[in-house]
Amino acid sequence: MTDVISADSCTDRPPVSTASEAPARPAFDIVELLFFAYRDFVRDADEALIAYGFGRAHHRVLHFVDRHPGLRVTELLDILKITKQSLGRVLRELVDKGFVVQREGEADRRQRLLFVTDRGDRLVNELHRLQTRRVAHALSQCSPAAGEAVRRFLFEMIDAEERPKVTALTGSTTGERS
Repeated sequence: MTDVISADSCTDRPPVSTASEAPARPAFDIVELLFFAYRDFVRDADEALIAYGFGRAHHRVLHFVDRHPGLRVTELLDILKITKQSLGRVLRELVDKGFVVQREGEADRRQRLLFVTDRGDRLVNELHRLQTRRVAHALSQCSPAAGEAVRRFLFEMIDAEERPKVTALTGSTTGERS
């Protein structure tokens, strides 16, 4: 598989099919592979989260609060693209169980800034370990150029108007490693 994808593969633009045409077989295969890869990627973390009574929503909140200490609730809502109501339940559980703390903003006391606690940090590190192990194994089966093509492909899957936000959040773009 190491020579199947080149780093420039995502920059080559094949003809776009029209709505009346059936999807190309390779695209269909990739859609299916994404379903299966996502299933297994999240399963490792899901199994670890069960012990805490948490699910994927808790994981996403913990991930972004850990990666961006002092993240405002409004910023988290924008990142996750969820409602205040959905976040409220999850955040309340994380705060009540001692994984996240909320602090008032120094300049604006109406702001709620989020931080993981030591307990939250330990859980996040365990979840990161599980998921990065799976990703590292998959990338070890590819050439370095293929790894860069994977990054480029995933970046291109993000809505164009969201890419600048993602770049600002992650500190990486299509050809850079974080």
